[in-house]
Amino acid sequence: MAITAQMVKELREKTGAGMMDCKKALTETNGDMDKAIDFLREKGIAKAAKKADRIAAEGLTSISTEGNDAVILEVNSETDFVAKNEGFQTLVKELAAHLLKNKPASVEEALTQTMENGATVADHINAAIAKIGEKLTLRRFAILSKTDNDAFGAYLHMGGRISVLTVLEGSTDADAAKDVAMHIAALNPKYVSRDQVSQEEVEHERQVLTQQALNEGKPEKIVEKMVEGRLGKYFEEVCVLDQAFVKNPDQKVRQFVESKGAKLREFVRYEVGEGIEKREDNFAEEVMNQVNKK
Repeated sequence: MAITAQMVKELREKTGAGMMDCKKALTETNGDMDKAIDFLREKGIAKAAKKADRIAAEGLTSISTEGNDAVILEVNSETDFVAKNEGFQTLVKELAAHLLKNKPASVEEALTQTMENGATVADHINAAIAKIGEKLTLRRFAILSKTDNDAFGAYLHMGGRISVLTVLEGSTDADAAKDVAMHIAALNPKYVSRDQVSQEEVEHERQVLTQQALNEGKPEKIVEKMVEGRLGKYFEEVCVLDQAFVKNPDQKVRQFVESKGAKLREFVRYEVGEGIEKREDNFAEEVMNQVNKK
């Protein structure tokens, strides 16, 4: 399979490895991106295991709460300049209010609903596009509910570049719920606890770590124990309850939550543009020039 500059660029962004290492990994794995990531990790070249793409789109994330309901949403624009526009920020608030009141099941359903001004959500966004002069999209949203005995934690970072919404069960301590949301904004975990990690993901991680240890020349008889130790570190990276609490590193998030007599039921973390490719620039050309020099 032909290895393109775009593939090398994507692998480099996902792993932090050098261009030539990325090209070799893709060549060895016949262009399979996931296998190439594993290849680099096993060789100890990849700097991170995360597979999230770099942020490439602008806009805002936001949170709105009303009683026992809350919505977190992301609305995208083409430039950061427009994201700071008062008209755009008003649009985000209007969409949040509509979503919270009407609770559509999907973006597609939301776009067909009628707003209080009589226009559909899609037409209301189009009117904002005509006024602001950039493509604007309602990308995603999540609606969470709680009881009177629970607490929402809402945290916006950098004016809405990152938003986190948490639900603490068994406690009405909104400050504690917000502290957990702030932690999640900083460390970006994927799950609440270990039991949410699929057996398939755990087994895949175990295999990568095993090969990594063997490639380091470790004796087979101690590899298994090493791998289980490293697997524990992996859970600390992806599960919020296993992480050291940012406001008190001597305490796990689980201990902090339990000290409030609460349980972290769920969280949603949105970061503007994550996973969206906005522009190519000339980076692909730069990569190919380097590749051709080999």
